[in-house]
Amino acid sequence: MKRNSKLLTFVSFILALTLILSVSVSAFAESADYKWKITIPGKSGSLCNSPTYLAYELGYFAEEGIDVELITADFEAKKIGLNNGSIATINGDFQYFPSIEADIQMTIVDGLHQGCIKLEVLPDSEIQGVADLKGKVIGVDEIGGTPYQVALLWLEQNGITIDEVQFLPFNDGALEVEALKQGVVDVAALWDPIASVTEQSGEGRAILDIGKDEPFAGHYCCYLYASTKVVEEQPELIAAELRAYHKAQAWIADNPEEAVELVTKAGYVSIEDHDLALDLVKSYSYPHHEHGTNVVDVKADVEYFAQALYDIGYLHLDPAEYSAKAYTYIDLTLGQE
Repeated sequence: MKRNSKLLTFVSFILALTLILSVSVSAFAESADYKWKITIPGKSGSLCNSPTYLAYELGYFAEEGIDVELITADFEAKKIGLNNGSIATINGDFQYFPSIEADIQMTIVDGLHQGCIKLEVLPDSEIQGVADLKGKVIGVDEIGGTPYQVALLWLEQNGITIDEVQFLPFNDGALEVEALKQGVVDVAALWDPIASVTEQSGEGRAILDIGKDEPFAGHYCCYLYASTKVVEEQPELIAAELRAYHKAQAWIADNPEEAVELVTKAGYVSIEDHDLALDLVKSYSYPHHEHGTNVVDVKADVEYFAQALYDIGYLHLDPAEYSAKAYTYIDLTLGQE
């Protein structure tokens, strides 16, 4: 009798375990019911890339049926990935504009945020604005990079040519700040957060903030670029990504403090000054598509910078022709049932 009782108990245990496992497997299968699996170069460490981090952490990509792996990739790797379709989208600035003109298979599909670059001098510098930059040395992260283009565009629009200044590249923002302090450069063109950290600490003074000052104020700094190959072959995927990004942008706009806490605690961004990070997130003016506020006309914005870069010889296509080539409208209803 005891043997039968033990057998029944064992059988009951096996049945229960089988039921639990079947439920767990079913739940896992349901949670893993993705339409697409992609990689996104989303480990840049920059605070302004928060929509990517949060679309991942808050499950917005998953809600849209996208299984995302966040990776690191440099400028050239991103261009290669977009060109061959192995990378669907990237967060990028107008540093990539010449790549589109050169027929790299990539296209702008949306705008992400404003601001994030400053030109700084020492607090006691005699330099007060662009008119004082003739003959000066300007530190940048790389020749041809976005801070370089920002400085060049600002100079040229104010009558100072590239031959009247010197650009000195540094592959590390901290080295650039040190060069400023040591007098090796007169001006440092810096990305946030190091730009704002330097300013807040009193080690630097901003003479240009592209989030506030002309000719950059009110325009996107960073865009969402997509692989032309993926847009043509899987437009539903790009539409799903855009919906996820829009959810993340809206969440940041509504919950900036929580956004800062999440991206710093999760290790995406290293910035110790919480209040500074909060101010920066607010200054980036992430668009709130659901409410229809802070939404810039992306194609018009592309043409605006195309015109500016064309005027200084950095682009060669007619700006209207360039924007028609560079921007692709995505129907956000694609793939929705």
